[in-house]
Amino acid sequence: MWDVEIRGMASAHAIIASTIFMATVIPAVFLENFSVYGTHMVWLYCVAGSVAVVNTAVFWLLGISPPTKKNTLSYKINRLSRSCLYFLLSCLFFHTVVVMYGAPLLESALETFSLAVLLSTLTTLRCLCILGPNVQAWIRVFSRDGAMSVWDTSLQITTGCSVIGAWLGAFPIPLDWDRPWQVWPISCTLGATTGFLTGLVAAPVWIHWHRKQLTYKLK
Repeated sequence: MWDVEIRGMASAHAIIASTIFMATVIPAVFLENFSVYGTHMVWLYCVAGSVAVVNTAVFWLLGISPPTKKNTLSYKINRLSRSCLYFLLSCLFFHTVVVMYGAPLLESALETFSLAVLLSTLTTLRCLCILGPNVQAWIRVFSRDGAMSVWDTSLQITTGCSVIGAWLGAFPIPLDWDRPWQVWPISCTLGATTGFLTGLVAAPVWIHWHRKQLTYKLK
């Protein structure tokens, strides 16, 4: 059972990781002068949009999303509306946090909000796909020993890696190196994306390595 779940997770993570690669390569074929640095906002939204679509599709096809208690149209619309609201609030939350950590308040506001959108896509969207718009479940998963499935553990790892990657990406910005990737918020978005990819790889490896110690399926 463990091996089946871990292989399924590894396959899903490989598909999501390949999406980021494709979102970087394919636009270069159709858009003139496209590059990660030169047209960074285009690249950012290509990655965010692709990850959002593939994440949602993969988790829906795997049946990872929590089952709905009702099948009525009004309930599904309400659930979708709450998910969209939570995603928007997540964008505003990340935007506020980034500004509090020193990002320009008014200057480059679009770039700062775009970073918040990317972070929300890499973190909050996965929470919505795996746990649904259930804040109590989110609090449980991110509390100590709160994971109750391998997907909860993967959520902890990918979320942590994405946030830490964005944070580490901010360190080179004030350095006087005059590199194109030091323009706000390129290094942070690259850090968040690299952290997310690291989490996608690390999650199934860590779970496989510690599978004998993991007993949360008995909770």
